[in-house]
Amino acid sequence: MRRFLAPALTAAALTCAPAVQACQTALLLAIDVSQSIDAAEYRFQTEGLAEALGDAEISEALVRGRMALAVMQWSGRDAQQISIPWTRMHTPADLALFAERARKMPRAYIMSNTAVGEALSTAMAQFADVPDCARKVIDVSGDGPDNAGTDPRAARRTAERAGIEINGLAIESLGLSITTYFKRSVITRGGFVMTARGYRDYARTLREKIRRETAQIMF
Repeated sequence: MRRFLAPALTAAALTCAPAVQACQTALLLAIDVSQSIDAAEYRFQTEGLAEALGDAEISEALVRGRMALAVMQWSGRDAQQISIPWTRMHTPADLALFAERARKMPRAYIMSNTAVGEALSTAMAQFADVPDCARKVIDVSGDGPDNAGTDPRAARRTAERAGIEINGLAIESLGLSITTYFKRSVITRGGFVMTARGYRDYARTLREKIRRETAQIMF
């Protein structure tokens, strides 16, 4: 009986085979749930996050870059919770499911202080679970400076040594005091701060912020 053998793959065929795309960015979204934030303001944050992830430009960038997303709620010294663990954005359906989880996410803490340093340290530790992602970013939002825990500038220095980028979303009521605080004490060199004029401006600001964070992987 004559046997038929599959032809060996040529070098050209191997070259043309589609490569598995690596994770370009791991983005951890850190949401402030300290005692200065009431129930309505918390919902502005979760709804704003879901709305931002539904933006067509952001969705395209997240899926093209096979980005990994996670959400952490943070407040006082011992109050940090990973509410949505690292999730890879392989398809638009992955992103839609993640956005819906963010929209329905229950609040983790009530009536707790603001420990920015501990929030950053906890966020940095999560990147051990996504070692294949080339770029690591913490996106931290808040409406006030730290009033508990360690100095966030120490955590910032640790992040810079580890090659982790920290960006900020400052939620202001009057003036630019929180924006200035983020610039001086929270964001890393090369990082940036965007300012929301109250919680009703949160969704728009977060959308523009994530667009900026994902712009470099649009191609």
